[in-house]
Amino acid sequence: MSQGKRRKYDREFKVEAVKLVIGGGRAVAEVARNLGIHENLLYKWREKYTADIAHAFPGKGRLKPAEEEVRRMRRELADVTQERDILKKALAIFSKEPK
Repeated sequence: MSQGKRRKYDREFKVEAVKLVIGGGRAVAEVARNLGIHENLLYKWREKYTADIAHAFPGKGRLKPAEEEVRRMRRELADVTQERDILKKALAIFSKEPK
């Protein structure tokens, strides 16, 4: 059982491949065969591209602006929650009367 390396394609390659199908009026199977990729991969790329042209294929580790905002807000919420919990504990400690 051979395990080949997974090939990675840059954003420009994906966009041009999808444009060949959409704008060129060529069949997915034909374009995929000419580019040496699997048809299903090209179908997935086309689906992602047509769903959001401006933010399609953001790259590894990059998110769409809306998703990045959600990530930032979740991180901020976690920080604020931790600060609140620390302040609650400090208040409990300092509000105890000494014996």
